[in-house]
Amino acid sequence: MALLIGVPKETAAEEKRVATVPDVVEKLVKLGFSVAVESGAGDAANFADDTYRAAGAEVLPTAAELWAKSDIVFKVRAPSPAEVGLMREGGTLISFIWPAQNPELMQQLAGRGATVLAIDSLPRQLSRAQKMDALTSMAGISGYRAVIEAANAFGRFFNGQITAAGKIPPAKVFIAGAGVAGLAAIGTAANLGAIVRANDTRAEVADQVVSLGGEFVKVDYEEEGSGGGGYAKVMSEGFQQAQREMYAKQAKDADIIITTALIPGKPAPKLITAEMVKSMKPGSVIVDMAGEQGGNCELTVPGEAVVRHGVTIIGYTDLVSRLAKQSSTLYATNLWRVSEELCKTKDGVINVNMEDDAIRGLTVIKDGNITWPPPPPKLPAVAPQAKPAAVAAAAPKGHGHGAGAPMSTKSLVTMFGAGALAFGLVGLYAPASFLAHFTVFVLACFIGNMVIWNVTPALHTPLMSVTNAISSIIAIGALVQVAPPLIAGAGVDRPSQLILGLAVVALALTAVNMFGGFAVTRRMLAMFRK
Repeated sequence: MALLIGVPKETAAEEKRVATVPDVVEKLVKLGFSVAVESGAGDAANFADDTYRAAGAEVLPTAAELWAKSDIVFKVRAPSPAEVGLMREGGTLISFIWPAQNPELMQQLAGRGATVLAIDSLPRQLSRAQKMDALTSMAGISGYRAVIEAANAFGRFFNGQITAAGKIPPAKVFIAGAGVAGLAAIGTAANLGAIVRANDTRAEVADQVVSLGGEFVKVDYEEEGSGGGGYAKVMSEGFQQAQREMYAKQAKDADIIITTALIPGKPAPKLITAEMVKSMKPGSVIVDMAGEQGGNCELTVPGEAVVRHGVTIIGYTDLVSRLAKQSSTLYATNLWRVSEELCKTKDGVINVNMEDDAIRGLTVIKDGNITWPPPPPKLPAVAPQAKPAAVAAAAPKGHGHGAGAPMSTKSLVTMFGAGALAFGLVGLYAPASFLAHFTVFVLACFIGNMVIWNVTPALHTPLMSVTNAISSIIAIGALVQVAPPLIAGAGVDRPSQLILGLAVVALALTAVNMFGGFAVTRRMLAMFRK
């Protein structure tokens, strides 16, 4: 029997998101589920009840009725104690839970005999889990919105302009933390024309920062900062001191600071001190995206925008909800992907397979038993690299050379001597026409080796497309065959019908190769332009 998925209205203060949207309702129905939505659940995200009905969902008038009827409940925020009380015994809940921060909630849900999948516990290091990764979806939106809030509070242009009234310098934006949210903020600020600088404890993100138009500011202290799962780790005191010095320098120069630093299961690290805020120019802005976990700035007031020492400090905890329609759509898609993994038979019945690493990581409670934290996922083993083959030492003395060993002088001289002899014989006895073609062939082999074989594989596709187009110069040979019939009377022998036909076909094919090659090259190069 097909299960019913229920989507209640979110009860958390200022939460405007909804756990599914009409477009996704249709996809859930195709998986075999029935869907019910509480009346008004999507109003704050501009999804009216009628749009849910049109997509095939039932609209129920009250939360109590929806919780009582639903086999599976989709939510955004973790349920309140009152909502846990409404949940049916043995039901399934898919939502943000944050089990490390909510041990009491975990006990309450276990007491209902529930099966709970915490979307925040997804093992993000699994490549196939990316389609279910709601943390990444929401972080990207919050990073974008942080820049919009900063622009609203800043009071002047982000991009530099030269006007009749004078020159306007571009805004200087510093972003602390280059995770998903930070990278989204970098791209947004750079697209608005600001000068963007960013820092992160993970050195590997430097290239990503630069690719989005920012400048990576390195801390003058060597230490690896990757903590696994896409997060940073707690750094040593020496690194933190060097980092504070760098932040103090950036605070004096920046017009806008956006902080995104979070460490799972711990309060947000304090990166921007009160002294740094005092050193900033009047009218500057700080957007503290870690406000919900205490904030990265000492003067942040969670949920509010305040002015301290002439600097506006924004500590909003609902950045994602401020783009409710977009965030609801992405979150609903993430939950639909989870549903696909749970219901591979498409019959509306879920199978919480604890042997599946992704599902095991998501499942924090199974049939009333707390299963969090999960064991580390079984990542695919890296195939051991083959040991280099034995080289010259393994070969009998005087019998050639081992794999990878340099060629001996004697062998080199012998090879070049044989080649020179072969070329000499060709030059002495071959017809002049053959010699000309043979010379072109040898030069073509040499050039092909230099421009194709020795080129980085990453460049092969655009390079091959343009060289294919250039190589279509062979069309000239076909033109030579087609031309005589067109210039009758010039004393030129007319080719046979077969040769003429082949020449026409060759012209058609090389024309496709020429124009197609240049078109492909142009499209590929456009991918690297802003």
